[in-house]
Amino acid sequence: MGIHYFTEEQVKELKQNPNVKSVSIKGITYHKHFKNHFLIEHAKGKLPRQIFIEAGFDDEVLGESRINNSSNRWRKQSKRLEGLNDTRQRNLGRPKTKHLTKDEIIERQRLEIEYLKQERELLLELERLERLAIKKEKLSPGKNMKSSKD
Repeated sequence: MGIHYFTEEQVKELKQNPNVKSVSIKGITYHKHFKNHFLIEHAKGKLPRQIFIEAGFDDEVLGESRINNSSNRWRKQSKRLEGLNDTRQRNLGRPKTKHLTKDEIIERQRLEIEYLKQERELLLELERLERLAIKKEKLSPGKNMKSSKD
């Protein structure tokens, strides 16, 4: 149970499959049309292994864990807002900085000020409640002593 790398021959074989977008010795990227086909066939009751074999893949080359992991990943992705779209290209590295207009800058600052005001009000309320709890505790030390003597 470890990482299963492909041999150069297996990479060449996988590149010939029309369902493969790209392949390296470490992994495969499948075309979106194959992922959609997979989900449709899986919904009809076919097993993941069977779908891959019918699509021209050698299940011995891919391995059971790679097939099952792809199946689980695609089913989860299909429920996302982005669907099966590959989001890796958009999520690499630092976020791109956007040049904001003066109105956008003002709006962001206005929202930040509003947020900070609300945060300040919450902290003041917490301090007030803490002072109130301490005051109540000081006013009723007899109850605490009686319960500790019993």
